[in-house]
Amino acid sequence: MAFTLWNLLEATLLCLNAVCILHEERFLVKMGWGANQNIQGFGEQPSVRSQVFNLVRSIRTVMRIPLIILNILVIVFKLILG
Repeated sequence: MAFTLWNLLEATLLCLNAVCILHEERFLVKMGWGANQNIQGFGEQPSVRSQVFNLVRSIRTVMRIPLIILNILVIVFKLILG
């Protein structure tokens, strides 16, 4: 199996799906990455943990509808071409 651009795009789609299905109360709070742990003072630099949590939350917010469309396209493509 060769490493192709299609495999890279498919892996990216699977990773985005994995980020979008993370449930905040069930998984992220147990890991210490909940929303209430994200409190910081004025003028303080955000920590790496809070930046990653904000990235996860942004991906879930922005990529919800495009991921539905992309998943449908990939499923149809796989069904037609194998």
